[in-house]
Amino acid sequence: MATPLIVNVVELLRRPGNTKDVIVSVASADLTFDDARMTDDPIDVDVHLEALSNGISVHGHASATWTGECRRCLAPLRERMQIDVDELYQVVADSPDAYAIENDQINLLPMVRENLLVAIPLGPLCREDCPGFCPHCGTDLKTGSCTCSAPAVDDRWAALEALKGRLPETSE
Repeated sequence: MATPLIVNVVELLRRPGNTKDVIVSVASADLTFDDARMTDDPIDVDVHLEALSNGISVHGHASATWTGECRRCLAPLRERMQIDVDELYQVVADSPDAYAIENDQINLLPMVRENLLVAIPLGPLCREDCPGFCPHCGTDLKTGSCTCSAPAVDDRWAALEALKGRLPETSE
């Protein structure tokens, strides 16, 4: 069965400047992510191909749905992400980052898969100001406050605490 992510580019290769748009929705199973964070929702791909003198430039975006849990409060997350893609395909790869053009076709599948997997957040948050859990009693601080006393100060950090506010701020 032919996949819509394998694109015939013989017409594009004939003359630099030729363009082609590819707008498809592909089943997640076709990309074989081997990553439990990716859902079975369809992957949407919308890219613009442009022939160059040394290959084909691919610009556009792809979107997919991922799942995970908040790194602070462990709330389940399910989000749709959209990534921008900007890649180069070449018949004779003179760039180490270029993908191969084989038999006058480009396979967008590896490029889409790699870019989506890299874009999944490693430590996702349910919201930027998520307070998480109390480190002492385990109360979910999103739903209320805990009755713990102030945390004990670790004497090993006392020397650094004494310097706090006395040293000038540097921006590098």
